[in-house]
Amino acid sequence: MTDIRRPAAHRALALAFGIVLLAGAAAPCTLAVISGKAARNGRPLMWKNRDTSALDNKLMALRGPKYAFTAVVDAADAAGDEVWGGLNTAGFAIMNSQSDDLIDPALKGDGAANGAFMRRALGECATVRDFEALLARTKGTLDLAANFGVIDAEGQACFFETSRHGWQKFDAADPRVAPFGTLVRTNFAFTSPDPLKGGGFIRFERISHLVEAARGAGRLDARFILQEASRDLVHEKLHSYPLSRPLPEDPAEPLYINTNDTINRNSSASAMVFEGAPSPERADLATMWVVLGQPVAGVAVPVWPFAGAVPGPTAGAPTAPLCDLARAAVAYLYPDRRGRMPQYLSLTRLRTYGGEGWPAKRQRIEDAVLERTAAELAKWEKARPTVAQVAAFQESVASAAYEAWKADLAGIR
Repeated sequence: MTDIRRPAAHRALALAFGIVLLAGAAAPCTLAVISGKAARNGRPLMWKNRDTSALDNKLMALRGPKYAFTAVVDAADAAGDEVWGGLNTAGFAIMNSQSDDLIDPALKGDGAANGAFMRRALGECATVRDFEALLARTKGTLDLAANFGVIDAEGQACFFETSRHGWQKFDAADPRVAPFGTLVRTNFAFTSPDPLKGGGFIRFERISHLVEAARGAGRLDARFILQEASRDLVHEKLHSYPLSRPLPEDPAEPLYINTNDTINRNSSASAMVFEGAPSPERADLATMWVVLGQPVAGVAVPVWPFAGAVPGPTAGAPTAPLCDLARAAVAYLYPDRRGRMPQYLSLTRLRTYGGEGWPAKRQRIEDAVLERTAAELAKWEKARPTVAQVAAFQESVASAAYEAWKADLAGIR
């Protein structure tokens, strides 16, 4: 049930692209929900690039009344009271983006309950049905203004545009709103009463093109999202394609790009990818990938809530070592701190560091992580692993990735 209505103009645009639009303002994020029919491995897929002023992110292993879960939290949130994306032991995953244009101005809300609500959902919900029931029970009582993306072990993949008063569900398996099985979101609401409000229009166009191209080529999977989409620096409106653009011959004249309107933004604090389980009986196979820090500056590692813990490099008090590395890398990539110059990434440094540049160095590390993880998951599909085995594997992978990335970044000054 919902009290939110879809403006016809927005609906026509969504159908034209085979996607749905979304809202947000204060904390822009880029999101995608992908049905099993569109994903390469036939299982639901979900992705969030988190943009926020809280740039120190980490993972926590938490527990609710029904389920344990692994989630991204702000490093300063010692208790994990608010989560910004996570996966539980039932195979249910959730993420969000702020949607200020769904706020009722008369109530003076700001979506302050979004993070706590996601923590509650991870602790209580096993399915998308459970989540919608939770929305129904709490309707009118919480300060919500969000676009919640959810997937479950039954194969459901949906967005819920949610305000204090109600919600609208968008199902990635519904051909009326997702004819190609994909839904994307940036920061304007499809159900907003004001179609001119919001932001993220440039990112919306770019991610729409990236997702559709990957789907058409049969490569819409976690690898594509982690290694390409989450780190995308293209600005299509300016015909700016930084990774293929010639660099100045004179190293004293470095090339910079503004990352305010790119998918990888100067305010990106983490990236999350959730791969759905094959069935409710094997919810333990649902996988969460995380890049702590700005995606272009970090490395991806896998985690599983079934482990009951998170790897050391992704945790920490007060901050996570993998995020610390990424923050140091960001300082190197954005060297000019004057005025608005922190919005400008040094493309010269990105592409020439260590001779071959960071993308090549990082890809070698992540290729090893992805291949090692695929091999381990193949074993787990045949024989359910123990909690200790899962915990040991994710610790080993994260530690190896951390040490390799630390070694590659040893030359930054």
